Amino acid sequence: MNTPPIKLLLSDSAFRTWGPRIASAVPTGGLAFVTSEQAIADGGPCGADIAFMTREVTGKSSKDNQTPELRDFEIVLRRAPNLRWLQIHPAGAERPIYRELRDRGVKVTTASGATAVTVSHSTLGAVIALNRRFPLLADAQRRHAWEPRIGERAPRDLAGQCAVVVGLGPIGRNIAALLKMLGMCVIGARRSAEPVEPSDRTVAYDRLGEVLPEADWLILCCPASPLTRGIANAAAFSAMPAGAHFVNVARGEIAVEADVIAALASGKLAGAYLDVFEREPLDPASPLWDMPNVLISPHTASHSLGQKEAIFEIFLDNLARWRDGRKLRNDVDDLG
Repeated sequence: MNTPPIKLLLSDSAFRTWGPRIASAVPTGGLAFVTSEQAIADGGPCGADIAFMTREVTGKSSKDNQTPELRDFEIVLRRAPNLRWLQIHPAGAERPIYRELRDRGVKVTTASGATAVTVSHSTLGAVIALNRRFPLLADAQRRHAWEPRIGERAPRDLAGQCAVVVGLGPIGRNIAALLKMLGMCVIGARRSAEPVEPSDRTVAYDRLGEVLPEADWLILCCPASPLTRGIANAAAFSAMPAGAHFVNVARGEIAVEADVIAALASGKLAGAYLDVFEREPLDPASPLWDMPNVLISPHTASHSLGQKEAIFEIFLDNLARWRDGRKLRNDVDDLG
């Protein structure tokens, strides 16, 4: 008796890009493809067993602005009664559809680890740029102003400064390692106080306030959860030393944006690098755009030309595991 092929749902773009390589990784006849575009055109139920949601589907969407590509893909997922596994491209799985699918018994796996290097490089670049006053130098350049950073205006050495890194997954650990190379002290915060290298110390999220008085830098790279939402707020910034810096490469809802703005405007925070926001795209009227001590990127801290390949390799590995009945990498239900 022949075993029917596994039916894989993906976008037309992903099929054109990855289809031949996916097919070559499975014995002939072991896999069939269905695109979300064709499934929408056909209407009715979709027979997909597994699905790969790539950046082409979600890349232009935000949590406040869903594109037609993402909307249609989610419609097809809901119309796939046989779906058992969904691979997604980000490291986090906060979209409501993922919870909905997990409640149906669908495995959802992330690409955690694929973005660790690029996000940590973005963070390192931001830390150096803010510490060396590059945004202020760029502002002076635009004004054709010769404003040397000397005397009291000179930047502090990074060596000896303390960074509190909130979230010690692959991204947080990479950030910690890079900061340690600069001679900085790193205190990590995570769900438990269990030590995690290369941080010097580790505290649980609920003890974060105890280490903030030491924090020259507060760096968010944690998942959004009931434990972390709003964790960077007025009380947190008040506990930090005057002139500290703030970095958010996690999720916008982990920081209270009004409190970030107030701390920057008052000088309590000397500067910030913000890649994520409470609402995206960031409102053109937001004062953050015009603050000379703020670096803004449009939720692209993880992007690079090689990122797609890294995510695809995780999918291929998980596809092999799925076919063999082995444990999947980055199963959201295993991450707690």
